[in-house]
Amino acid sequence: MAAIEQSVQTIRRGCDELIVEEELVKKLASGRKLRVKLGLDPTAPDLHLGHTVVINKLRDFQSLGHQVQFLIGDFTGMIGDPTGKNQTRPPLSREEILANAKTYREQAFRILDPEKTQILFNSEWSDKLGAEGMIKLAASYTVARLLERDDFSKRMKNNQPIAVHELLYPLMQGYDSVAMKADVELGGTDQRFNLLVGRELQKHYGQEPQCVLTMPLLEGTDGKEKMSKSLGNYIGITEPPKEMYGKLMRISDTLMWRYIDLLSFAPAATISLWKKEVASGRNPREIKVTFAREIVARFHSAAAAKRAEEEFDATFRDRELPQDMPEKTVSETAILKVLKQAGLAPSTSEAARLIEQGGVRINGEKVSDKNLALRRGETVVIQVGKRKFARVRLG
Repeated sequence: MAAIEQSVQTIRRGCDELIVEEELVKKLASGRKLRVKLGLDPTAPDLHLGHTVVINKLRDFQSLGHQVQFLIGDFTGMIGDPTGKNQTRPPLSREEILANAKTYREQAFRILDPEKTQILFNSEWSDKLGAEGMIKLAASYTVARLLERDDFSKRMKNNQPIAVHELLYPLMQGYDSVAMKADVELGGTDQRFNLLVGRELQKHYGQEPQCVLTMPLLEGTDGKEKMSKSLGNYIGITEPPKEMYGKLMRISDTLMWRYIDLLSFAPAATISLWKKEVASGRNPREIKVTFAREIVARFHSAAAAKRAEEEFDATFRDRELPQDMPEKTVSETAILKVLKQAGLAPSTSEAARLIEQGGVRINGEKVSDKNLALRRGETVVIQVGKRKFARVRLG
């Protein structure tokens, strides 16, 4: 029984909700490998650290000896899960889905053991349902129950449209659990409703209902919104080491603990010790360095993490220039046009805004004159913001 308690403790670490713990204990006590499901719709080509919160939990199940089922929603991705932002998400084509799915698979294996991971595509059973099967599935659930979903109910109150295919999405995700005979399904807290639909459908089809484990949603680097590529507050797991390291070092000291709690593989006792040390006066930057090094090493290598740390220190602490600064040759001399042509600003109007905000330096000196003209033939180092550098030759 002690081994089961230890397993539950490992499973519960960092999770938001476990439904129902008593059922999970019973499943674990059976001694068999549990089928642990995580479904992701490949709606974008790249995974970010927000996605890895729940993938890390799959890794915990693998370490406990269970069967991980990584489901790629190539069918449900074409339906499009409602965004939760009171609007309909546009569906993707089969070609877009398959292209994204390929990268999802490769990136997931940076965390999961491929030898212990079963990759599945829900088109395998969903395509076979046909019109008759879809109607029978739809008959197993009421519209009233579906409208209990938070974003649906909000849109109803605000007289905003809900497409019929959106109502089908939770049913199709739930049917995946039936087809896979899932014992446990993982998802973010925003997936709670869909995961519970899976439990109900399994009961309807005479199966033992899956347990549901929800994981918190990771805030983006701004500390406000959910991490999202569309909001630009994300850290992609395929980003270059120096980009990943730099973004992690720039998160606030408060947000740092949220990231560590949800992403670090350090023992809970170690993290607790770090918090006590910082409360007693230790510089939180030291903890942030350790954490950033861990994450970069996980997705690249320890050597890459060390190089990223050294370059970050050289650039932002010692004020040295980065080693791999791009070199540009431009034909313009007016500063606004130089910034645009060198790729340091998307437009002259944005270049003007950057200068007004004090975000442009030439050879270390802040630029305040938007009408500045540089001398043809000279080479200068231009810095925009904290991280953009270029050695620019004025031809």
